[in-house]
Amino acid sequence: MQIELPSTVQALLAALQAAGFDAFVVGGCVRDSLLGRTPGDWDICTAATPQQVKAVFAADRLLLAGEKHGTVAVLRGGRSYEITTFRLDGGYSDNRRPDSVTFVPDVERDLARRDFTVNAMACSPAGALVDVYGGRDDLAAGVIRCVGDARERFREDALRILRALRFAAQLDFTVEEHTAAAALELRDSLQNIAAERLFAELDKLLAGPAAGRVLASHGAILAGAIPEIAPCLGCAQGPGHIGDVWQHTAAAVGALPAEAPPPERRTLLWTLLLHDLAKPACRSVDKTGRARFPGHNRRGAALAGTILRRLRAPAALITQVPELIAMHDMPLPADDPAVLRLLARCGPQTLRRLVFVKQADLAAHAQTPAAVYRRQEAERFRQAAERLQDACYTTQRLHVNGADALAAGIPPGPAVGRALRALLERVMDGALPNERGPLLAALDELALPPAKDAPHG
Repeated sequence: MQIELPSTVQALLAALQAAGFDAFVVGGCVRDSLLGRTPGDWDICTAATPQQVKAVFAADRLLLAGEKHGTVAVLRGGRSYEITTFRLDGGYSDNRRPDSVTFVPDVERDLARRDFTVNAMACSPAGALVDVYGGRDDLAAGVIRCVGDARERFREDALRILRALRFAAQLDFTVEEHTAAAALELRDSLQNIAAERLFAELDKLLAGPAAGRVLASHGAILAGAIPEIAPCLGCAQGPGHIGDVWQHTAAAVGALPAEAPPPERRTLLWTLLLHDLAKPACRSVDKTGRARFPGHNRRGAALAGTILRRLRAPAALITQVPELIAMHDMPLPADDPAVLRLLARCGPQTLRRLVFVKQADLAAHAQTPAAVYRRQEAERFRQAAERLQDACYTTQRLHVNGADALAAGIPPGPAVGRALRALLERVMDGALPNERGPLLAALDELALPPAKDAPHG
């Protein structure tokens, strides 16, 4: 496949060549182009040193935060294009960034330092592919393989362990055997990586179309980033479930319905990833030998909050995910008054999320009659919640307000709120229509003093 370079990228490459320096597009943009995808970013590597790059693009606005490691970013058309000098990396004392870099004159030596073969390809302005490590063959085979020795690559940068799984999930590839073995051996080095970087890779992994399969295959590796996963591996659940707690978790992530809207998917995927991690700590076996997990939803909610805070996740996830986990195993109400009260307690958005979580969770169960019934129950609840979402389930939706209560003779203060809540209860029960006339009449009745007993004698 011929790689089509955007005009701005062509201009940047041409400027470097005109100044006498070899230059190539490199890495993910080459990979995505060969896969027929539109690259998100275009990175350039060149024989020019950072000082020479700055001279070539002196008329442009430049970002120099990466200059120490050979990268100068050129801003054009509102976008940033990173231009990095061919280099070799020194030691990695922090398991993340090279302590030093050495600039080299040829692209082949530069490609040797890169993480995976599919990311270690370069393309010249004329369209010639530089593929020293078989990246194109691995693309065709759907394989994520480290460049050179996998242990060395992961010791250089432990985050590559998660990146291997993330690329496998995003591209629906498999992780090559030796690469996976090295990742498992060195998984604990992930604890040396900044929490924000761990979260970013896990977040991208979960969003990948093959996330469920990758989670199922590599739970032991992921335990290096989230240690709470480890007890779930091999934790048996018994009849009604498919596999152990972790296999169920992976299947649930993979079963999130496609109809779940993109803005909601992040919350839902993290909920499904974490929803059963407390099961091993709650596991008990009853007299029949059946495994039970009492309280795993509440304990799981607390555990999820701990994990998300440790990973420095966005505040919205830290709030929303534990809330859903606490509710994920609850029975769903079947009658309208109960659905309205749940809408009042949680709001329609949370209940929509809850339905998606339950659908994915139940899809990851064995297809027993009980599971089928619970899926039908979830669907009935979804329909009821959608039908009732514009109904009256808060005092703000009543067609009377506090002023009407005062006009009816309700004393000022807490009594007004009590009166409105009493009306709301009757409306939700279907005993009173949410219409102004009947509501005012009901307020008049509430304002009447209690009838006195008739005198004796």
